[in-house]
Amino acid sequence: MTVNLEVAEGVGTLRLDRPPMNALDAATQDRLKELAEEATRREDVRAVVIYGGEKVFAAGADIKEMQAMDHTAMVLRARALQDAFTAVARIPKPVVAAVTGYALGGGCELALCADFRIAGENAKLGQPEILLGLIPGAGGTQRLPRLIGPSKAKDLIFTGRMVKADEALALGLVDRVVPANQVYEQAHAWAARLAQGPALALRAAKEAVDAGLETDIDTGLTVERNWFAGLFATEDRERGMRSFVEEGPGKAKFF
Repeated sequence: MTVNLEVAEGVGTLRLDRPPMNALDAATQDRLKELAEEATRREDVRAVVIYGGEKVFAAGADIKEMQAMDHTAMVLRARALQDAFTAVARIPKPVVAAVTGYALGGGCELALCADFRIAGENAKLGQPEILLGLIPGAGGTQRLPRLIGPSKAKDLIFTGRMVKADEALALGLVDRVVPANQVYEQAHAWAARLAQGPALALRAAKEAVDAGLETDIDTGLTVERNWFAGLFATEDRERGMRSFVEEGPGKAKFF
């Protein structure tokens, strides 16, 4: 399989495994969607890590496969491509991308689907589609400007240039840079810590932030208010408040 889902300590690792560069061909895209939906459903998966291995995250789409496609074929394929990435972005649980080596084109777009990005010092990220006479097609023109702002996103998209880890950090494209051999360990630790938290509240927080970014402030506040009030019906809220009153802050056990 080109993508695998491995679960340990409440953390599901979506592991890309298509050597040598984890090129995201159609079969890999479909498998990614299938496993993202499985991670969404499974109660034993409380947080997710996306990882491509020690050497490379994902170097982009399979160019040889795309070269053979005409306009009609891509019209039929483009929705499936976006749907695969959207399935990752909509996992209603904390998701962290563990980025080593190249994360280019579709690889960069996949990292953008995470809530948090930890990159190795050897990471190189970018949207080089313009160099092929194309534009990003798996969310890059939408998620990248929402993350780093339109002018910075246009610089990367218009030029197709790669950025190293330190510049990616300065741009806000990644959130933490660590030695390359610590990327997965730190990403898993981030996810494992959140996997111990209140699942419904984390889901609510993610949906409120993501939905709010897509709408006006009043609608966003309505989403927040409805989730906030709704959580008062949950056992986690009862457990969290009881623990706070009886033991002090930060000691609640949610499962």
